[in-house]
Amino acid sequence: MSGDRLSTRFAACAAQGRAALVTFVTAGDPDLATSADILAALPGAGADVIEIGMPFTDPMADGPAIQRGNLRSLAGGTTLRAVLAMVKAFRANDNATPIVLMGYFNPILSFGPQQFAVEAWAAGIDGCIVVDLPPEEGGELAPALSAHGLHLVRLATPTTDARRLPAVLNGASGFLYYVAVAGVTGAGSAAASDVAQAVARLKAATNLPIAVGFGVRTPEQAAAIAVHADAVVVGSAIVDAIGAAAEARANDIPARVAAQVAALAHAVRTARQVKAAKEMAI
Repeated sequence: MSGDRLSTRFAACAAQGRAALVTFVTAGDPDLATSADILAALPGAGADVIEIGMPFTDPMADGPAIQRGNLRSLAGGTTLRAVLAMVKAFRANDNATPIVLMGYFNPILSFGPQQFAVEAWAAGIDGCIVVDLPPEEGGELAPALSAHGLHLVRLATPTTDARRLPAVLNGASGFLYYVAVAGVTGAGSAAASDVAQAVARLKAATNLPIAVGFGVRTPEQAAAIAVHADAVVVGSAIVDAIGAAAEARANDIPARVAAQVAALAHAVRTARQVKAAKEMAI
């Protein structure tokens, strides 16, 4: 899909010779009003693409940080319709930053895949990552998303071998999300050398941008991945910070998140320049 927000943003980052920073937050965490303020602050802090988690009672691919974020959100009464309304309100002031919904199929199935696609497009969503929907089971959702110009972002993992990869890539669009560690979100981090090899293998099989996530928590880790990947995804560390601030009853949560994202963004945006400078100095 040429001309859409995701393609435009990835092309812009590539033209600048850098990776994109993809930030994940759970919608409605710690509450809908604060979540909307966090969302509004992310682009100015340096987020190139925003993933918004659709809260669900059984987030099986997520570790404790995002599980707690889901529980905080659900306790506040967040619904999928409320998530779409929050994005629609965001779009009143920002029509450029790509937004991808990430979550599980059950809420979408309950909403109705066709209706979900209609309302997601109307709200200004650019695509979806549905963690528990393998390619073979995407028959209800994939055509509905495609018909409304929405990307279906697929996941590859360290165990996605050469026989499995074509099925993962069939119908994938927007970008390919490489899960750098086996296990749940926030469970550990991958070595930069392993990520480099994985990205090279995936790039040989697709022209889609490769985003690397799961286990990226610090600016240093983000920079190491940004040297090789087209995008770096940070989620659990941000959700953890939101949870800690909420527990402390802080009244400046959006500003705290913005400062954290700004540090990550600086690391990602300068990673290749720093590496080149170090190599020149040798």
